[in-house]
Amino acid sequence: MQLADILDLDKHPINDPEYQAQCLASLRRDGALVMQGLIRPAALAAIRQEALDHQHLAYYTQDQHTVYLHAVDEQYPLDHPHNRLVSSSKGCITDDQVPADSPLRVLYDAPEFKHFLATVLEEDGLYAYADPLSSINTHYASAGQELGWHFDNSSFAITLLIEKPKGGGEFEYIRDLRDADAGEMNYQGVADLLDGKAKVQVLPTQAGDLAFFRGRNSAHRVTPTEGDITRMLVVLAYNTKPGVSLSATARMTFYGRLD
Repeated sequence: MQLADILDLDKHPINDPEYQAQCLASLRRDGALVMQGLIRPAALAAIRQEALDHQHLAYYTQDQHTVYLHAVDEQYPLDHPHNRLVSSSKGCITDDQVPADSPLRVLYDAPEFKHFLATVLEEDGLYAYADPLSSINTHYASAGQELGWHFDNSSFAITLLIEKPKGGGEFEYIRDLRDADAGEMNYQGVADLLDGKAKVQVLPTQAGDLAFFRGRNSAHRVTPTEGDITRMLVVLAYNTKPGVSLSATARMTFYGRLD
């Protein structure tokens, strides 16, 4: 299988410098970028069927965490925005459970695709995780499952929606709600968010769309899935340096194992 069998390169000419510049400008302007219909229908059908076939392998978690993904800090009251807990629940299959001949593997490893991503993300290069679990993950959210409000630890996320549920499963966000590098956590803004007083944006996506999102300073969540169709999403995770593994603590939390 070739990259052209997976991606609609007529609609999305990822090797064209002008198109790369357009995508980069959009991501800079909006903090998010959706490449609509990037995955060809036949490839999307194969990826979806593969996800369904492997769903029984998924490791399911149900966690409570803070918006900042930090441990509860006793110097603040429990109802302080730093310590208030939200819920996340999902299933996940890991990189080592993705078949060697999967279209996802071809896509993830393709040099021209990685070059495109690095250009749009303004990185010198992108590299797979050194551990066997973290590079390609498929997430499952059945009825009632959700991803609670949080800020990412990483500067960017790349996701591919492969099955949209009947209802819910909406990606909501508020851009630049904090400035982590400056140490500005914006507790009042987060309190307003958790109290339902903040105006949020929705990033609309359909199955086959690839989304870029800068979530380090932009709070975001995925609303609970509604109905009997499981929301399925692939996370394509890269590092900006080679030889990096996800921490042992994170692997145990997300995957229930180290390797």
